Amino acid sequence: MTAAPARLKTQRRLLGLLLALLLLAQIDQPYPEVALLQHIPTVLLLVAAPWLLRRWPLSTASVACIVAFMALHTLGGRYAYSSVPYDDWARALTGTTLSDHFGWTRNHYDRLVHFAFGALSVIPVAEIARRWGGLGPRGAMLAVLGWVLAISCLYEIFEWLLTIVAAGETADRYNGQQGDIWDAQKDMALAVLGAIMILPFGRR
Repeated sequence: MTAAPARLKTQRRLLGLLLALLLLAQIDQPYPEVALLQHIPTVLLLVAAPWLLRRWPLSTASVACIVAFMALHTLGGRYAYSSVPYDDWARALTGTTLSDHFGWTRNHYDRLVHFAFGALSVIPVAEIARRWGGLGPRGAMLAVLGWVLAISCLYEIFEWLLTIVAAGETADRYNGQQGDIWDAQKDMALAVLGAIMILPFGRR
């Protein structure tokens, strides 16, 4: 088997795992009122990915980063982010909770995913910038930071617009602000921090 078919086979398996996770996330869906909004991006990616990867091939590392982020998002989407029961999982494994250990008073799963967005964007965006944008290593790193900042900003604007057009309870559950007036700024800062920490690996 040549390198290209082997790479595509591995990438299809990664996408298949993401599809399986998406389907599992719908079993006994606890928050059906926001499930569609949460999972639309994953569905669109799974539909478009085969064509996109044929038209603009990416390395398996880049596809793995994208799938890993979407997997985290899919898990968050199942529980509307604010209710991901990581404390229950930690208690079952260790007898204590992360919130007790760190003194947390809110669910921080959304913070993890924003950080992961920045970190997991580095390798694929840098590859796209170099391969298809013709940029050098420094330009690719600037492209990564521009991407993370722009998408983070647009997403927070989308959440704000959602609060205007959606019913109050639906908007609150989707946005997951949890009473923090600086939620948007913290989310964007964590995304940038995640990108900065992984930037050295994107130079390869």
